[in-house]
Amino acid sequence: MRNLSRIFIVSVCILGLSGVPHAFAANKDIIALQAQVQQVQEMLTSMQQTNDEHFATVHSLLQQTSENVAKMSSQVEAMQKAAQAQQGTEGNSLQQLSGQMQSMNDSLDELRARLDKLDKTLNNMQSQQQSLSAGQTAPTGASQPAAGAPAGSGEPAQGAAPAAPQAPPVDQLYQSAASDYNAAKYNLAGQEFADVIKFYPQSTQAGNAQFYLGEIDYRAGNYKGAIDNYKQVLTQYPGSPKAATAELRKGESELALGQKEAGIRDLRSLIQRHPQTPEAMQARSKLNGMGVRIYAKPTAGR
Repeated sequence: MRNLSRIFIVSVCILGLSGVPHAFAANKDIIALQAQVQQVQEMLTSMQQTNDEHFATVHSLLQQTSENVAKMSSQVEAMQKAAQAQQGTEGNSLQQLSGQMQSMNDSLDELRARLDKLDKTLNNMQSQQQSLSAGQTAPTGASQPAAGAPAGSGEPAQGAAPAAPQAPPVDQLYQSAASDYNAAKYNLAGQEFADVIKFYPQSTQAGNAQFYLGEIDYRAGNYKGAIDNYKQVLTQYPGSPKAATAELRKGESELALGQKEAGIRDLRSLIQRHPQTPEAMQARSKLNGMGVRIYAKPTAGR
């Protein structure tokens, strides 16, 4: 029995010792597998962290880009509004400047007329003084009253045609018309300017008078009549100092009547003929405001 017990115990020990290597091998595999799993988890964690950082960076860049785009849009819009406001201000300034210069020209015309009148008055006074100093007297062969007319009556003889009324001197007439125009007495001024053209068509004041007839119609909203008068200035008095303003007003009158092509043509013509004048600056502003090219494209064959 003791031998059998010893044999059994030895057998069990042998069997137990024989299973130890397998257990140790299994534990090593499990440990290795756990280590690999741990590494994978660490890699996944690192990748997740990296992705989160990249996402945060991209999101920040996208937000900054959106803000920059919004700022640029605001700046562009502000620049456009500023440009429009500047263009409107420039147009108003040019109109005010043109109006002021026109008013100054009117005053200068009136002063010139007064100076001419004073000059003629002085010349007449000098002539009379020279006549008196030379001892000249009235001619003795004065006409006697016609037969049948009482002496000293001053009445013309029967059958004689009455003398035609004479117009005042051109300077006096023009000065009176300019004064009435500046005083806004447009009806009276129009009649006087018309008389300047009627009685003194070759005088230098005739072109100015024709221009102011157009101004009177322009102020009254009679653009058709204004166009006719401005056209007369440009055709009959091309060298008039009012030619540039007449062409500007003619173009504006045509635009006011809806004659767009004619108005644009006249404004372009003004810029080409008188490029350095305030009227040309105002014409450029007008065309730019309409979105029209300053110079027309050359047509084929030209």
